[in-house]
Amino acid sequence: METLSVPHARPLPNGFLDRLSARFGLQCQTSEAILAQHGASESQYPTVLPDAVVFARSTQDVVDCVNLCRKAGVAIVPFGAGTSLEGHTLPLEGGVSLDLTPMDAVLAVNHADFDCTVQPGIRREALNAHLRDSGLFFPIDPGANASIGGMASTRASGTNAVRYGTMREAVLGLEVVTPQGKVIRTGKRAKKSAAGYDLTRLYIGSEGTLGVITGITLRLHPVPEAIMAATCPFETLSGAIETVVQAFHCGVPMARIELLDAMQVHAVNLRSKLGLPEAPTLFFEFHGTPNGVAEQVETVKGLASANGGGAFQWATLAEDRNRLWRARHESYYAAVNLRPGAIGLTTDVCVPMSRLAECILATRADLDGCSVPATILGHVGDGNFHLVFSIDPNAPHEMAEVEAVNHRMVARALAMDGTCTGEHGVGIGKQQCLIDELGEDAVDVMRSLKQVLDPGNIFNPGKIFRS
Repeated sequence: METLSVPHARPLPNGFLDRLSARFGLQCQTSEAILAQHGASESQYPTVLPDAVVFARSTQDVVDCVNLCRKAGVAIVPFGAGTSLEGHTLPLEGGVSLDLTPMDAVLAVNHADFDCTVQPGIRREALNAHLRDSGLFFPIDPGANASIGGMASTRASGTNAVRYGTMREAVLGLEVVTPQGKVIRTGKRAKKSAAGYDLTRLYIGSEGTLGVITGITLRLHPVPEAIMAATCPFETLSGAIETVVQAFHCGVPMARIELLDAMQVHAVNLRSKLGLPEAPTLFFEFHGTPNGVAEQVETVKGLASANGGGAFQWATLAEDRNRLWRARHESYYAAVNLRPGAIGLTTDVCVPMSRLAECILATRADLDGCSVPATILGHVGDGNFHLVFSIDPNAPHEMAEVEAVNHRMVARALAMDGTCTGEHGVGIGKQQCLIDELGEDAVDVMRSLKQVLDPGNIFNPGKIFRS
């Protein structure tokens, strides 16, 4: 899409770029290609260019960049892998895109305590590669190979959340640079604490609007003794969803349970050559002891059979499981590419498990009346599902139609006491949805926190809500 021209709320002061360059040298870049890389996203939003990109190599680099920006009144937007889906890293008011990817070290692994401390730029897959010989792993898996700092900033979750929780549960403490250029630590390595306000949870999910995360202490988990993955097609969407609900009522501790509707399976088959039956399908993964996994499998097979499930296709070898989950993780691209030259729009909601079937079926019926191809997939074990639209960029009416479908889905989820976003975050696109969900007074409390902590509104302005 073409570059969006956004008038800067605060033009750069004279000499600012010179001062930035004097401090950071080659770590400060203003080339067109690098600006474009940091002004684009994987969302449907047009490109918005920053004025400069600073590549931070240390916490001190972050402090110095923040101080320069604060004194000049220049916006600063933290940047990681750039995989967020609601325009979180777009520099709406120009300024500096602060790229934290060079800060990618594992600072400590405490095997006996099942935790580690990392810098924000390390990516999820790199962290698990580092942990491979330790017998431990970091389970939060949003699909994209996201940076850990970005995952904390957006309160990411993903396919393993049903068993291992989200970033809210995974983070023990943070190191954060405040808008005043101070370095604070929000928590220690103890598994619990009743010491004061929970600053860790304040910053998790704040989307870079309150501080820049420069260090993260994470909970780790032992690698399961036995792992089995499988797919199972169903005659109906309702049968697949009912199987999920019944499995949890039976106490089956599944590690992953993902739903793909028939169109999404078709898209995955085209991209990843899986050869799955093109019907509503559940992707399962079971963790535990060999006997425990065998018991889980038998229970779920019985439930699936009673709900119109077909034959299970198993993936027991690591390479087969990786191929299966890689296909699931690439399902966004598979869905978008159903139409040549299309752009994607993906959105999500999350509802109580008791309302999940009702919400998904009503949404699928809405999609069936929509002229834009769309798929449903989701982490249905925790009530979270996504839509992926494949939109013709040369047909403006399609975007309007998609936005109407999204509005109805969000309204439906909120009426069921759900949320407008289970894991994508608010960013640019769901600001009104946030007000619809929590009310103007609650959002005003968020605005008040932002004003107190960042009175100059230099940290990622224009995200979550308009000031």
